[in-house]
Amino acid sequence: MKLVKIGAIWCSGCLVMNKVWKQLKDNTSIECIEYDYDMDEEEAMKYSPGDVLPVFIFFKDNVELFRMVGEFSYQDIMNKLKEVGAVE
Repeated sequence: MKLVKIGAIWCSGCLVMNKVWKQLKDNTSIECIEYDYDMDEEEAMKYSPGDVLPVFIFFKDNVELFRMVGEFSYQDIMNKLKEVGAVE
């Protein structure tokens, strides 16, 4: 399982999600990769993030399972991962 987060330093929602991002990195075995919308523009655009940040894109076996856009709680994300069978 891989998670790509696309955010920006000017994005207030991204700042709010920093705590959740840290929880995901610390409490799961998910490979977490982070790109800045501006600083890593070329790499970030490969994922077609759209206009609303942050974007969390979940992959399994290099296939996109789902994406979550905006602000969510850690539990919301874990519930979604359980729903798709990515975690128990």
